Amino acid sequence: MSKTHAKIPKRASAIAFLLIAANCSQLPLTSAVVIPPVPAGTSRIWIYRNEGPHEASDTPYIKLNGQIIGVVQPNGAFYRDVPPGHYSVTVDSYGAPYPNQFAQVDLGAGQEAFVEVLSKREKVGGPEGSRAAYFTELILPDVARAAIRAIPFYDGS
Repeated sequence: MSKTHAKIPKRASAIAFLLIAANCSQLPLTSAVVIPPVPAGTSRIWIYRNEGPHEASDTPYIKLNGQIIGVVQPNGAFYRDVPPGHYSVTVDSYGAPYPNQFAQVDLGAGQEAFVEVLSKREKVGGPEGSRAAYFTELILPDVARAAIRAIPFYDGS
């Protein structure tokens, strides 16, 4: 075997190790991230999920007025800066829609809204089968800020 061929597996192993290590690194808590102020002329919508270990671990799409803006991570927070206006905050969910399943919010320039994503397990098929139905709910700013401080920050726009 030539020296070149012997180096390839070592390099591949080193690269694989680094990729695995990078995936295992933990994101900073929201409280440890410097969050810039809401840009002039825009509004900010925070999306977060703060659930226990027995909740669904799915990562459904979150949408503003039908447009995907990200995925919702279990125990994670992110925000999007958006133009002022009316927003329907929905999340991909299993089953028929529930009444008032999704939050609606009107935002003016400089305002922030906090939306929590909640899940409810529903039985499907056999005795072991279940899927999550998701809901979005507007949360008071002081309550939401306290909730997101201790969970990982995923992204900001």
